[in-house]
Amino acid sequence: MRIYSIDEAFLGIRGSPEHVLGLGRDMNAAVQRNIGVPVCVGIASIKTLAKLANKWAKHNPALGGVCRWESMPAAERETLMSRLPVVEIWGVASRLSRRLTAIGICSILDLSRADPVMLRDRFSVVMMRTVLELRGTPCIPLEEERAGRDQLIFSRSFSTPIATVPELRQILSVYAQQASARLARHGLQAKVLTAFAGTSAYSPQDTSFPSVCVPLPMPTADPVLLTRAAHGLLPAIQEGVRYVRAGIMVTDLRPTGNQKPLELIANPHEERNIGPLMEEISRKYGRGAIGLGFAGLKNGVDWSMKRGMRSPRYTTRWDELPVVRAA
Repeated sequence: MRIYSIDEAFLGIRGSPEHVLGLGRDMNAAVQRNIGVPVCVGIASIKTLAKLANKWAKHNPALGGVCRWESMPAAERETLMSRLPVVEIWGVASRLSRRLTAIGICSILDLSRADPVMLRDRFSVVMMRTVLELRGTPCIPLEEERAGRDQLIFSRSFSTPIATVPELRQILSVYAQQASARLARHGLQAKVLTAFAGTSAYSPQDTSFPSVCVPLPMPTADPVLLTRAAHGLLPAIQEGVRYVRAGIMVTDLRPTGNQKPLELIANPHEERNIGPLMEEISRKYGRGAIGLGFAGLKNGVDWSMKRGMRSPRYTTRWDELPVVRAA
């Protein structure tokens, strides 16, 4: 199984046409019964065609929300593909569809009949694979979801612009220590930290988008090292310029303890578990209860993002569930 997006997933199954079609109907009914959300199930031997089958199920009430591509008559499949513009196919965005339309490829059927080698040369190998999949040749395998993470990003827009280096130092310190806590929570260490800031894209007076990439001396989740690395952005900050956003990103992640450092360059803070200790305190007493250096905030900050208009988090917070009282 591969989770493709927040509301979509691919599932590899085996069985007869009747079995897989029945399984699709069972899945559709189970989601409707247990969650109350209408869904559609598209079934095909190829991922691109499964997406087309799903689209057909959405717009054809007679199918009851479930469509198996190979079960539909060939003439009906061709008619559908001729009616759908090429932008409706998986992986073709509006800009790419305009380029395809310019060379006479307007519908999905046109795309399926195009020369795949020509499309590879003019566009990309991904476009060639799409054409081959439309013709019935599987080219996009069902990928297993990776257990690891590639990167962690902490970035926010400010409620009020920041125009001083000390305030940016405080913000970067907070974000670096939040990254440390997240790394410790997932048992990871980072080898590279990138810090960045930016002014508003709509401000003609202030234009500044500094960034810095800092290789860390060893894979680490230590809040002290991460904070020092984040402060590497400060020399590029222009005093008086109104920054509206800043953030840090840690990359080249690996499991904690996967690479033991040499004794001469071992980090004493890491050995004392400073990061996990701060995370434990924050979990017990609330975020912001503890911080190192410039991130040790005694009072609330006025640059943090305002969330007064945020929708209630009914599905993740017990204390935000709606309460029904009888009159």
